Amino acid sequence: MTPVYQPLSTIKTWAEEDRPREKLMLKGKAALSDAELLGILINSGIQHYTAVDLAKMILSSVGNDLNQLAKLSIKELSKFKGIGEARAITIVSALELGRRRKESEPVVRSSITSSETAYQALRPHLMDLLHEEFWILLLNRANQIIRPMQVSAGGVSGTVADPKLIFKHAIEHLASGMILAHNHPSGNLQPSHADKDLTRKLKEAGKLLDIPILDHLILCDHKYLSFADEGLL
Repeated sequence: MTPVYQPLSTIKTWAEEDRPREKLMLKGKAALSDAELLGILINSGIQHYTAVDLAKMILSSVGNDLNQLAKLSIKELSKFKGIGEARAITIVSALELGRRRKESEPVVRSSITSSETAYQALRPHLMDLLHEEFWILLLNRANQIIRPMQVSAGGVSGTVADPKLIFKHAIEHLASGMILAHNHPSGNLQPSHADKDLTRKLKEAGKLLDIPILDHLILCDHKYLSFADEGLL
């Protein structure tokens, strides 16, 4: 049974530090109760009941359990006094965002400790391709992967990697280091003069920007060549 609340004054008559929105601004989101946060979503009350009163009614019906609240449908929420379809949709949407945030919590980042670990991180992106692609692994100071990024894609015999674009990605993601990689569809692991020249230019630019180039990998099927391992960096 839905609890019966005695008529209360409106939120506007509350002390400023007790009004949900003002309280959040003054004290931060952690200072608000579940009912106050839900009251902000409800936005406004009805005659004799504030938005927080309505929130308390809803929470009471599910034992003040947010997990149970998240299971209520729009139709079920709309049955509560003062909660129409629009407010029910707002509540359901907010709870769904919370669920998705929990699902997307960052996973432990993989660390690059050798050319082999770099190869394993890049291999899924570059294997079985019939054309050349150029990728970069952006790393933080602990040599953990921030993210892999495709820089360019080309034809069978080559692709153009723009140094300005490469370092733009690195700066935007606050990378502290970078590993270059591209594939050779021909199966020939040997770096071309163009590969060596590009690596040299990027290495020099990396020194100026304090984003060192740690390696450059050439991938072919199930094998690779590391510039660092071969003393070519």
